Amino acid sequence: MDAASKPYHRGDLDRTLIEAAVGLISEVGPGGFSLREVARRAGVSHAAPAHHFGDSRGLLTAIAVEAFETLDAAISHAVAGCVDPQAELVIMARTYVRTGLDYPAHCAIVFRTDLVDCDDPRYQHAGLVAYGHLESVLARLAAGTNPDLDVATATRLAWSTMQGLLTLYPNMQRMSEATGQALPSPDELAEQFARLLIDGFAAAGPHTSPTGG
Repeated sequence: MDAASKPYHRGDLDRTLIEAAVGLISEVGPGGFSLREVARRAGVSHAAPAHHFGDSRGLLTAIAVEAFETLDAAISHAVAGCVDPQAELVIMARTYVRTGLDYPAHCAIVFRTDLVDCDDPRYQHAGLVAYGHLESVLARLAAGTNPDLDVATATRLAWSTMQGLLTLYPNMQRMSEATGQALPSPDELAEQFARLLIDGFAAAGPHTSPTGG
């Protein structure tokens, strides 16, 4: 049953519009997104989305906020009770990729600076909360294995690795099929990448500039 066939109460209209927008993006991608089509799917007037979210950027920003919140909740649940930062980083990597695959519409727009308002306080807060989990784990990892590790840079690398895997995996599949090479699942690759990062972080020395400064 799509959003247009679901009854809603007045206070639920924001949720109905978000669900309709997510369904549309899942089917046609961000390029086929329109507020008018969202309204049609939600069974409301074409002016309703703009009234509630201002414009398409406002609605897509709400979805991006939800993306960060969903990721944060999934990771928090997955690592609950884990005390080993190495194991936790592996779990986080697998959860990050699995969440992106389970919520493709959210994943498609969360980092689209041309579509979402990255200056929105809700967007910034939700992103920093999710990012903070990763940074905290890497700080504990550094404390136990390599106090000289540049935690800020390591966090950026780990985040980029997870998001890059999500983005590039379809291309990896095509290359794998063309060459006849077996390709691990996204979850398996996420774990392999995380373990390579852990090994690299443990071996890395203090960060220095190319000129030695």
